Amino acid sequence: MHIVHGLSPILLLAAGTAAAQEVPPAAIVGELMTKPLADYPGKEALMLTVVYPPGAVDPVHRHDAHAFVYVVEGSIIMGVRGGKSVTLTQGQTFYEGPDDVHTIGRNASTTRPAKFVVVLLKNRGEPAVTLAK
Repeated sequence: MHIVHGLSPILLLAAGTAAAQEVPPAAIVGELMTKPLADYPGKEALMLTVVYPPGAVDPVHRHDAHAFVYVVEGSIIMGVRGGKSVTLTQGQTFYEGPDDVHTIGRNASTTRPAKFVVVLLKNRGEPAVTLAK
């Protein structure tokens, strides 16, 4: 697992108690680029790669950013509070707004990894991920 530009690794929790169930594997996050946006004072773009190992599940979180997702490989399931979950495959995209709470994020496969690229347009110096309820 990588710690990315102030990001702590996302710990992925299984439903139920940790003692009763095995914890799924964590997402592997890598930073590709950070770029201050001169035309938008105080804002920056952050580009990340995310690999979901087979069976990976994200905890509920938010980005406090505009998040643009592009699936490179495999299949993922994404959803935000108040919306329907969607299954995305290679070449498909997903958007989360700054006020969205990301309630569903997981690999659709328990046997194959999935990889996607995320571009976040966010406040400079703010964390890319914040755990939410």
